[in-house]
Amino acid sequence: LPELPTPQTPLDAARNGYTFYKNLQSHDGHWPGEYGGPMFLIPGLVIGSYERLEIIRYLMNRAHPEDGGWGIHVEGHSTVFGTALNYTVLRVLGVDAEHPVCVKARATLHKLGGAAAIPAWGKFWLSVLNVYEWEGNNPIPPELWSAPAGLGPIPPHRWWIHTRTVYVPMSYLYAVRFKGPELYTDDYYSIYWPAQRNNVCKADLYSPHTALFDFINVILAAYEQCIIPPLHPWPVSKMINLIARAHREGPESEAYKQHEIKRHDFMWMAKKTGLAHDADNKESLLKALEWLDESQIRDDPKHYHTSYRHTTKGAWGFSTKEQGYTVSDCTGEGLKAVMYLQNHLDFTPKPVSERRMCDAVDVMLTLQNPNGGFASYELWLNPAEVFGDIMTEYCYPECTTSVITSLAIFRKHYPHYRSDDIERTIKHAINYLHDAQKPEGGWVGSWGICFTYATQFALESLSLVGETYETSEHLDAHAISYSGSSERMGAGGELQIAWVDHENTQIIQTCWAVMALMYARYPHPEPIRQGVELVMSRQNPDGSWPQEAIEGVFNKTCAIAYPNFKFSFPIWMLGKAHRYLAELKARPAPKH
Repeated sequence: LPELPTPQTPLDAARNGYTFYKNLQSHDGHWPGEYGGPMFLIPGLVIGSYERLEIIRYLMNRAHPEDGGWGIHVEGHSTVFGTALNYTVLRVLGVDAEHPVCVKARATLHKLGGAAAIPAWGKFWLSVLNVYEWEGNNPIPPELWSAPAGLGPIPPHRWWIHTRTVYVPMSYLYAVRFKGPELYTDDYYSIYWPAQRNNVCKADLYSPHTALFDFINVILAAYEQCIIPPLHPWPVSKMINLIARAHREGPESEAYKQHEIKRHDFMWMAKKTGLAHDADNKESLLKALEWLDESQIRDDPKHYHTSYRHTTKGAWGFSTKEQGYTVSDCTGEGLKAVMYLQNHLDFTPKPVSERRMCDAVDVMLTLQNPNGGFASYELWLNPAEVFGDIMTEYCYPECTTSVITSLAIFRKHYPHYRSDDIERTIKHAINYLHDAQKPEGGWVGSWGICFTYATQFALESLSLVGETYETSEHLDAHAISYSGSSERMGAGGELQIAWVDHENTQIIQTCWAVMALMYARYPHPEPIRQGVELVMSRQNPDGSWPQEAIEGVFNKTCAIAYPNFKFSFPIWMLGKAHRYLAELKARPAPKH
């Protein structure tokens, strides 16, 4: 791409950024982005159906630079989970056991205790490949799906959506026992597999089993020895489902073929800024609105009440409409984008009707939990030792803020619709944010890294109800310092997992920190100006920004790459900062 004019102002830099970013927009109006980082997803894709050269290249390039193993994500330390699965994938794809990459990885695997110490989901995948015995798995009985609702958290329909969609096909394959020594430190045939059920390497262990969980597994193991005929449920989720459907119906069945078609969707290589009124951006914005219109979910799932699904009518999902699940913050952000494009620009049509926007409000109002917060997918034991907070839903400041802001903006445009319900919901959600604030002043993010991410969202919400740096006890100097700006004058950065300062300042965290200061109506321009200067200084001549440290995280232990963040947030922040700094300049100087 050609070099762009050197920006003289933050708005010029934002304009250059969007000029570049438009080149990444898909033909249907959305911006596709890699969902990379986790190192346990590709093994499932390969075990389910092989891809070869590009995956080999990718895995070799992602091996740990020192010990040659793999972690749970690309920036993590080597674990048995990551190393055993990705080593297995290389061998399945034809890489020789004596290839230097395999030799080095195998040495690390053995140093960690061998594949017998792999966590539960790894034990499952190796069993599917017939290189680990099913007797070495804790029971995954399909009968659990018939458990009555009165058994507390035990019935799977009470679990978090991602967990239960994994365990539906997993329990089927376990029930039918769907059917390498180099992975183990002992002779394969001498291993006593029942003893491996709770054998998890310390490098992998984040959520140790509770005594209750181990006791339940003992009961389930004893149950499996009974003569009661086992139930075989009909599995309904991606690569585990693909294997289950192939076993049940055969690889020539229509169900399997549809899974095969959608598998290719997983295998591809890779806001308000003041720019919306630029004539050059008109086509891009019209395409974005078209995509938002098409991607809203317009109906509830069939039989959703009896299938323990939440209403979806009016929601936006995590990715496309086909993903099919309500996501609270995606619904909030989707609604805000539609309202901005349709109500603030004079050249856009109005494909999303007021009724459909009301549907989005309806679904969000059903998602508030008793404590006032909002979870990701649904309203509020841990069998996956490598993650935290995955069995049931939890409330998140980020999700709560997306709902608060979308409802607050909606009622300005449509004050006649459910105004009392919206007011009550916002007040309760603000109370949740007050309670979720840490004593040091910040909020912990669960989907981005980490304090700067959630604090930005929280301060946006509080600003919409009149709580700012000068008016609220919750936005004192402690909260502002948690934006990462006080000590380094606008240059923020955090390290995943430990939630501590990164050794290098980061573009994205700096943007979040500066956005937080502006939402809080911080009266002193210097940290904002310095943050803007840092982000502008790292912009490439073509308008893009370089990739730095990983940006996202989920379930406490696994980092995720959101490569489009390095474009969208700088563009957003720079456009907003251009106006905010001009506003501060026009004000009388604040008293310190």
